[in-house]
Amino acid sequence: MDKVGGTQVLRRGLDMVQLIAAQHAQGIALRDLVAMSGLTRPTAYRLVACLAQEGYAEKDAHTGRYRLGIKAMQLGMRVMERPPLVGRFRIAMKSIARITGDTVFLIVQQGDHGLCLHREMGDFPIKALVIDVGERRLMGLGTGGLALMSQLDASEVPAIFGRNAKRYRDAGLELAELQADIRTVRQRGYAVVADRITVGVAGVGRGVQLEEGTRAAISIATVTSRMSPARATELAELIRVETEAIGVAGDPHRT
Repeated sequence: MDKVGGTQVLRRGLDMVQLIAAQHAQGIALRDLVAMSGLTRPTAYRLVACLAQEGYAEKDAHTGRYRLGIKAMQLGMRVMERPPLVGRFRIAMKSIARITGDTVFLIVQQGDHGLCLHREMGDFPIKALVIDVGERRLMGLGTGGLALMSQLDASEVPAIFGRNAKRYRDAGLELAELQADIRTVRQRGYAVVADRITVGVAGVGRGVQLEEGTRAAISIATVTSRMSPARATELAELIRVETEAIGVAGDPHRT
């Protein structure tokens, strides 16, 4: 039996929750939890069994895979009432929406997806409401999700694609194209997507640097006719200026 202090046990348990959350959609097997956590099988099993007993994880009776449990969901719903990051970004997002007239989104990584935490709308009469607050979208499809994906290590992208290959291909994306998109984002520092999810809608997004383990992006969506290459560059620069004004640095992974 591993003899560790209470703080270390807590950290290991929280790490286990993070691993399960990252694979919540498809579930994760115990052997993969062992491999990804670096723990011994008995230790990993004790932790995940405790999480399941307390309701923070659940084991699928048919596949044996683990997903987040009802208590984890309840915690998430409580946080969504006032997400901590929203207060940090609200002033910058309001400023961007006021200056551009367009719709501004705060997207954070949640496993293979981007989760919309907040949205601010400008006064342009045609609203590009491409994602609702609380909605998730597979990373790489939308502008914010592509900006998030550009922050990942190169080895993570094929793994995410492999787990969701049908959904990417249904959206018209192959792995090589996705990787090329990510290289472009890293080279110029921001993402641009037009007419991919909704014809007539385009967006610009930039990743922002937060504490270790948290990835976020700010994106702006508008009608495609308002998104010339020159304006895309202007909007990306505006995101940089407004987020740096609140003390948030840009994506450190730009090449």
